Amino acid sequence: MDETMLLIAGTIGAGKSSLTDMLSQEMNSKPFYENVDDNEVLPLFYSNPEKYTFLLQVFFLNKRFLAMKDALPQADNVLDRSIYEDSLLFHLNADLGRVSSEEVKQYDHLLDTMLKELEHTAPKKRPDLLVHIKVSFDVMLERIEKRGRDYEQIATNPELYDYYKLVNERYEKWFDSFTICPKIQIDGDRYDFVADPKAAEIVINQIKEETNKLNVLTFKNASYYSSEKMEKGIF
Repeated sequence: MDETMLLIAGTIGAGKSSLTDMLSQEMNSKPFYENVDDNEVLPLFYSNPEKYTFLLQVFFLNKRFLAMKDALPQADNVLDRSIYEDSLLFHLNADLGRVSSEEVKQYDHLLDTMLKELEHTAPKKRPDLLVHIKVSFDVMLERIEKRGRDYEQIATNPELYDYYKLVNERYEKWFDSFTICPKIQIDGDRYDFVADPKAAEIVINQIKEETNKLNVLTFKNASYYSSEKMEKGIF
C-alpha cells in the first residue's frame, strides 16, 4: 500500500490542529501543523487587514507549499490545512477590497506555479482524503473566544464578526466544490472531539471507516481511544 496523506480542513477554531494531532498518533506518523503561534504576520493582519492581507497570504502560501512538498514523498502523514485552501482565503479578502487587482493576478500566478511544482515533485500522488470539520457560525465564535487569542476576539474588534461569518460560509461552498481527492465531512457541532473523548473516538472511527472504504490506509497503532483507555479515563 502506498503512503497516505490526509488533509484536515475547516474554518477558524474548528479544531483542525487537535484532530491532526489525534490522527497522527493513530497513524504513528508526522503531523504538519499550520504556522500560527509563531506567526508574526498574523497579528498584524488582524490589526490592519488592508495593509497586511497580501503579506499574510503569501506567508501562508509559502509555508503550505513547503509542507506539501515535504509531506508528499514521505510515509503516512496528516496536514493541518493545506495549499488547496489558500485561494479561498485570499479571494475572500480580495472580494473585501483588501488587495489590489495586480496583487490578485500575481498571487494566482504564484499559486498556479506552486501547484504545478507539486505535481512535478510527485506526479502520481494526490492527497488520499480531505477531512472537513464543519461547525456552525455560533460554535465557531464560541471556539474562537474559548481559545483566547487576543487579536482574534470580537470583543476587541467588532468588525471581525462579519469577516468570520463570511469565512464560515465560504468554507461550506469550498467543500462542496472540492474535487482534488475523496472527502468526508465531520459534524464538529455534534462531536466536540477536543473536549469530549467519546466524541473523539467516534470521529476517529468515522475517518477510519472512510479510509478502509478507499483502501488507502491501515492505522498502525492500537486505537488511541481504545475501550480500555476509555474505561480507565486515559486520553
